[in-house]
Amino acid sequence: QMQLVESGGGLVQAGGSLRLSCAASGRTFSTYTMAWFRQAPGKEREFVAAITWSGSSTYYEDSVKGRFTISRDNAKNTVYLQMNTLKPEDTAVYYCAVKQYSLATHVDAYDYWGQGTQVTVSS
Repeated sequence: QMQLVESGGGLVQAGGSLRLSCAASGRTFSTYTMAWFRQAPGKEREFVAAITWSGSSTYYEDSVKGRFTISRDNAKNTVYLQMNTLKPEDTAVYYCAVKQYSLATHVDAYDYWGQGTQVTVSS
């Protein structure tokens, strides 16, 4: 089993920034993609960003392109999500997720999930 623990959420004003972190422990795959998803109240969980093991490939949901940056530190088994120019519509619980091998955007493709961290953006 792999355990994922997110941190860094909070309350921020529109236009502000937050940096989320997700640390993985326990079982680790030889190569694995790490991703961020989010879920707003009353909505389905949606893909935000993903990064491959090497960090050479990243993929973003359209509404966060140019504002969010995903990165990882494999020595620490940690993935980050730098969120800039935050908007009220970014308010959600943000989840870290892991799958083996290649990038994917579907919730069902991911094997392990964190417990989530709340991000609230006030207008």
